[in-house]
Amino acid sequence: MFGVRYTDSPVGPFCELAVGLPARLGLRPGFCLVEHVVSEPAAKVGLRCNWGFPADVGRLTWVADAEQRVLRYEDRGLVLRMAAIGPRLPVLVGMRSVQRRGDGPVLVPRRLTASARFARGVVDVPADDSLAWLGGSHGGLVLSAARLVVRPARHPLGLLSSFRAPLRAAEPGLSYRGSTRTAARSSATAEALQ
Repeated sequence: MFGVRYTDSPVGPFCELAVGLPARLGLRPGFCLVEHVVSEPAAKVGLRCNWGFPADVGRLTWVADAEQRVLRYEDRGLVLRMAAIGPRLPVLVGMRSVQRRGDGPVLVPRRLTASARFARGVVDVPADDSLAWLGGSHGGLVLSAARLVVRPARHPLGLLSSFRAPLRAAEPGLSYRGSTRTAARSSATAEALQ
């Protein structure tokens, strides 16, 4: 689970809360976002159309003080709370999402650079919610001065394309049924909880 407050993006500032599960497409491992909510409708459209993320719009509020970050998903009563501990460390991470879009399974390469601090966190979830299994104390990271670059989604090609297995994760909610030629590259600056 991760929460993000984007201060600058192609669609303007917005907040995001997502849950990803380990998945693979053939021999390509990654994470599949299975729950995804954003605070702005324009962000929902871009995330669904370009990358196949199952984004929905919800009321998200972000509160930050010196050491603690809190992201509240008001519609579901879910709260992600992280308190940073320890020194800041530079982070450069390459990530890959495997998603199902209207034109089939796609790989979404991403790159994140940030200043990170280890954190102790708590996820509060109502007992009857489908995400109740995430509730409780967790370790994590608080990222600041983050820059996230998301490359265009692509279909697997090359020598390993014969290993196109179905997506190995819970099926994302709704997927976009649009053009197969939709492509975008997005860069954003953000503050994140993971």
